[in-house]
Amino acid sequence: MEKSTMNKDVRLSCRNIWKVYGPESDQFFEGGNGVVDDPETLAENMAKSDHIVANANVSFDVHVGEIFVIMGLSGSGKSTIVRCLSRLVEPDAGEIFLDGEDLLKKTSSELIEIRRHKMGMVFQSFGLLPHLNVIDNIAFPLKLQGIPEKERYAQAERVIELVGLQGRESNFPKELSGGQQQRVGIARSLAVEPDVWLLDEPFSALDPLIRKKMQDEFLRIQSLLHKSIVFITHDFQEALRIADRMAIMRDGKIVQIGRPVDLILNPVDDYVREFTHDVPWESILRASDIVEKPDGPIEGMGRVSGDTSLASLLSYLSDHEEGVIVEAKDGSVLGIARGQGLLSALALGCAIGPAHVKV
Repeated sequence: MEKSTMNKDVRLSCRNIWKVYGPESDQFFEGGNGVVDDPETLAENMAKSDHIVANANVSFDVHVGEIFVIMGLSGSGKSTIVRCLSRLVEPDAGEIFLDGEDLLKKTSSELIEIRRHKMGMVFQSFGLLPHLNVIDNIAFPLKLQGIPEKERYAQAERVIELVGLQGRESNFPKELSGGQQQRVGIARSLAVEPDVWLLDEPFSALDPLIRKKMQDEFLRIQSLLHKSIVFITHDFQEALRIADRMAIMRDGKIVQIGRPVDLILNPVDDYVREFTHDVPWESILRASDIVEKPDGPIEGMGRVSGDTSLASLLSYLSDHEEGVIVEAKDGSVLGIARGQGLLSALALGCAIGPAHVKV
């Protein structure tokens, strides 16, 4: 893919990525671009020859300002692919573009500069330096960039405020709770003001209540910064809370990509359906998912935004048979939401819910 063909709204693009562990993994690829005629058969042949296929023909785009969630069970290949994106793990074949530039063609020194200035990474292990206090941990990547002391501490102070750690600047990691340590890790990755933010199960080690608070904090930060984010998780409920779009992986392959509601309403197979069968439909579906064209005058009707949950509409629509106008973010009219449309959506959810899942 040439730079000139890249969609201007795509920040990060992953094309036909393969990562295979084994004695002779190079033998399976020619040219290194990962494009093969029959990837399913190739993956099967690799497995039969004592190779482990961690990623098989993985492709997706991450748009500017988007939270792209990758999820799957343990061993599905999700952590490997996020490490391939940063080249902490070197793919065997395929292409990775950041703002139209092929990362797999970058030299080691070029890659270091990209990681220092364009990528922020947060992992499940907080990875804090125990001998440095909070502000020094956060300022550390700026020090590596050669930024003067006064400037890097000023930037560290800004992100400390952003993640709500004011008053903890002088504390050392051992003096912080798990949630506070994770905030330091997040702040450190944001200090370099990255274009792309890679997060590999950053909240999975936290207690449930703290985890939900960190999800809220993450969404608050994203509403301010609008980063392009790849977020790895094995928790479908977490994915639903934060994803603009999501991909589900199995055995190193992408099974389905789409908005959360697309995966819920139209799962491609039983594997995806198993993730979705306990989803509370009324809280996931939005007003924009049940709109219909107006069949008469709409003056004087109530208005809601397209991302209003159906749970929030239930009471209103029960008292307003005519429905409610649903608006896009720019104020344009998407259509009308009525009680019948809401009931139909919920009925569809019941129809493909737990009773129809093959476990």
